[in-house]
Amino acid sequence: MCGIWALFGSDECLSVQCLSAMKIAHRGPDAFRFENVNGFTNCCFGFHRLAVVDQLYGMQPIRVKKFPYLWLCYNGEIYNFKQLQKQFGFEYQTLVDGEVILHLYNRGGIEQTASMLDGVFAFILLDTANRKVFLARDTYGVRPLFKVLTDDGFLGVCSEAKGLINLKHSTSLCSKVEPFLPGHYEVLDLKPSGKVASVELVKFHSCKDEPLHVACDTVEALPPGFDLETVKSNIRILFENAVRKRLMAHRRIGCLLSGGLDSSLVAAVLLKLMKEINIDYPLQTFAIGMENSPDLLAAKKVAAHIGSEHHEVILNTEEGIQAIEEVIFSLETYDITTIRASVGMYLVSKYIRKKTDSVVIFSGEGSDELTQGYIYFHKAPSPEEAAEESERLLKELYLFDVLRADRTTAAHGLELRVPFLDHRFTSYYLSLPAELRIPKNGIEKYLLRLSFEDSNLLPKEILWRPKEAFSDGIASVKKSWFSILQDYIDQQVDDLLLEKAAEKYPFNPPKTKESYYYRQIFEKHYPGRSSWLPHYWMPRWVKATDPSARTLKHYKSATQE
Repeated sequence: MCGIWALFGSDECLSVQCLSAMKIAHRGPDAFRFENVNGFTNCCFGFHRLAVVDQLYGMQPIRVKKFPYLWLCYNGEIYNFKQLQKQFGFEYQTLVDGEVILHLYNRGGIEQTASMLDGVFAFILLDTANRKVFLARDTYGVRPLFKVLTDDGFLGVCSEAKGLINLKHSTSLCSKVEPFLPGHYEVLDLKPSGKVASVELVKFHSCKDEPLHVACDTVEALPPGFDLETVKSNIRILFENAVRKRLMAHRRIGCLLSGGLDSSLVAAVLLKLMKEINIDYPLQTFAIGMENSPDLLAAKKVAAHIGSEHHEVILNTEEGIQAIEEVIFSLETYDITTIRASVGMYLVSKYIRKKTDSVVIFSGEGSDELTQGYIYFHKAPSPEEAAEESERLLKELYLFDVLRADRTTAAHGLELRVPFLDHRFTSYYLSLPAELRIPKNGIEKYLLRLSFEDSNLLPKEILWRPKEAFSDGIASVKKSWFSILQDYIDQQVDDLLLEKAAEKYPFNPPKTKESYYYRQIFEKHYPGRSSWLPHYWMPRWVKATDPSARTLKHYKSATQE
C-alpha cells in the first residue's frame, strides 16, 4: 500500500505542484521521492512508500537497466509475479513484485499486462520510447486511482482525489477530478510538449469472466459440475488459495475480526496457513465495539477458538463522534452507510498503527456483495435478480465498501488484503447457478456457510451467525451506533436547513439530518465535488429510508425471536 502521484504537461512550477502530493503522505510513511522525467521538464512522479516487500530496491518510480525508457509508479501487490517469471522466463532486477509489469508490457503490450496480473493494483506506466502513458486499475478497484485531464492535455493522477484538487493550471483551476474506473486501462499519447491526449479507455476484465492469469495459477483445474459436494470443495480450495497467495509480506500480518462470518473465516484460514508455513509470530486479531457489543463478544469467541493474540478496542461514543470529520476527509465521500461503518474501522486502524507492529491487515470485505450477504437479499423477487444485484454491488464496490476499507486503513499507513475479492474465487462463485447462491432457510450466505460446515475452522454459532452491519455490530443491542449518531446530529442540524437542503445541494439532496451533516463536512473539504458519489448506498426490494440493516423487518423479527 503506497501513494502514487504523477503530472504530465504542467504549466506551473513543479516544486509548487509537488505540495499537492504531500496530501497523500499517510499512504507511505516509510519514504518518499519526487522524480522528473528526462527530456520532459514539466512531467514528474511522486511516490510515498510503505515498505512491505523488497526493503532495499522498492523505491519508485521503478526503472530497470533492461528497459531504460520505461517508468512505473504503482500501488498494489502482484501475487503471481513469481509464476509469471517462471512461465515467461523473465529476468528480474529487483525483488519488487511490481517489476513484472515492465516485463509483461515489453513482452505483450498493455492489454496482456493488465489481464495477466493476479493482484490488486493501480499504476501509471510511461513509455518514453513510444511516447505513451498508460493508466490501469484492478477489477474491483481495491487500490484507488483518481485522475484529472484538462482540455489542453494537462494530466494529473493520484491515489486519492485530495492530491489533485488544488493543482494549479493556466486554463482551468477546477477541472473535473474523477475516479479511474476499476477493471480498465487507458492509453494516452505523450506529446513533445509533455501534454497528453487520450487515445482509448478499455475494459480488460469483468468480474464474471475467468481471469487470463488462471493459466499460471498454483491451483490446477478444478473438477467441473455443479453437484453440491464438488461446489463446496471448490469454494474451500479457492478461498484457501486466495488467503495463501496474500501471505506475501516482509512486515507483520494482522487481521480485522468483527466476529461475523466473513472476517472470522478469513482469520481462521489465515492462522491455519501461517502455522503451515511456520510464520514465527502469533496472528494479532483486532475487534472494535462499545462495551458488550455483539461484535466484541463474537470476536472474542472466534479468537479463543482459533488461538489468535486478540486485541479489543473499546469505542466510546464521544470519540466516535469526534472522529467523523477526519473520517469524511479521509474517505472523500458523503455516503451515509460508508461513513457510519468507517468510524469504527478508522479508529481500530489508528490503534493498530500506534500500539502494535502489524502492518499488513487482512479483512473480510467483498463477501456480502459476492455471496449475497445483505439482509435485503431475502426479499429478492427471483434468484436471477439476486444474481444481477450481486454483480451490480461488486461493480460499485470502489464507491462504497472497498473505498471505506482502503481509506480508513491507508490513513494510518496500513496495507489491506481482501481475499474474498480474489479474481479466481469471485469468478468461480459468480459462475454457479443463481439458485445455489440465494439465501436459504432464512439464512443469507447459505452456500458459503455450508461449504465450511465440516471444516472445524469456526464454532457452529459463529459459522451460522446472522448478518450484522459493521456500523450496527459495534454498538450495543439496545442502542445501535447509527441511532446514537442521529441523536447527536439532531442537535447540530436545524429543521429549516433540512427543509432547504434540495436548494443548497440539488445533486443527491440530503433527506435526513444525518446525511445533511455529513454533506456539510464533505462540501467544506471538497466543495463542488458531489459527483464523486453517483448515488447513496441503499438496500433494494424493500421500502427503506435508511441503509442500516437494523431498520429492516427481517432483522427485527430475527432479533425479537
